[in-house]
Amino acid sequence: MGVNLRDLITTKRELSLEELRGKIIAIDAYNALYQFLAIIRQPNGTPLMDSMGRITSHLNGLLYRTVNFLEYGIKPVYVFDGKPPEVKKMEILKRMKHKEEALKKYEEALRRGDLKAAKMYAQQTSKLTEDMVNDAKRLLDLLGIPWVQAPSEGEAQAAYLVIKGDAWATASQDYDSLLYGAPRLVRNLTISGKRKLPRKDVYIEVRPELIILSDVLKDLGITREQLIDIAILIGTDYNPEGVPGVGSKKALKIIREFKSLQNALKVLPKEVFLVDPQEIKKLFLKPEVTDKYELEWREPNVEGVISFLCGEHDFSRGRVENALRRAVKAVRELRIQTSLDAWFS
Repeated sequence: MGVNLRDLITTKRELSLEELRGKIIAIDAYNALYQFLAIIRQPNGTPLMDSMGRITSHLNGLLYRTVNFLEYGIKPVYVFDGKPPEVKKMEILKRMKHKEEALKKYEEALRRGDLKAAKMYAQQTSKLTEDMVNDAKRLLDLLGIPWVQAPSEGEAQAAYLVIKGDAWATASQDYDSLLYGAPRLVRNLTISGKRKLPRKDVYIEVRPELIILSDVLKDLGITREQLIDIAILIGTDYNPEGVPGVGSKKALKIIREFKSLQNALKVLPKEVFLVDPQEIKKLFLKPEVTDKYELEWREPNVEGVISFLCGEHDFSRGRVENALRRAVKAVRELRIQTSLDAWFS
């Protein structure tokens, strides 16, 4: 998912959650929820479910991670995807096929009793249904956490919040918000902590990292438009395959030499792009976004959260009540700090 710019981005730094105190972070909601669905599972790969068989892994992750944010003084706002652009259909179909193949491998691993392989494949089968998204929004409302419904791409909307100054940074595992012009991107925010490396019995400490768009562009000696050109050569959600044989470093070399993708197209095979590169570029430069949102952080509706999570989805009442006590305390402290900052500013 998203464009792979990892090898090009060297100007990044680890940061602590304490450094984000008092900052508004626009979180790619779908990206976060998929992370929760992949990580929060039983040893055999089965996601957490309530007594009616409804998946609750995403609600579990959303509750406890959001409470952690509040305790660190972070003001999260979750941004949800809207209708994807038509040119994204190819990538969506590709993802569906990958999930179907992973599901077959998961079932085969279960049949032969290989729980390690089963869990690995199960993590690749995660699906986010409309009901699950609605439940996530309902939980956020009850927790007093704002969320924004994007008209199209969530990362584009999150980037817009930062560009407008309504948020300090976007948060996602993907790099796409940089292409949409987000000045700052925080990665690993929703999955920080100890994590197991894929297919290895090795655990590493995953820490948040900050990427500043202007630093990236300066380091590479390119413009944002050229960064988009590089992404199109590598492959984006709008042209998943990219140009065969062209990785990130080769793409950078091409754009440095020809100055733009438009110039480079003269030497590239015409049949490489199934979608007009200029149309893809427009989606990043002028994405569909909205100004219709309000950002307000309130104290949690304690009884509402308990009724929803414990009454409807069989969460442990004791654990939820403890999380809510922490959340209420954190929101009150955040409100006091905000008032003090306003007073002394």
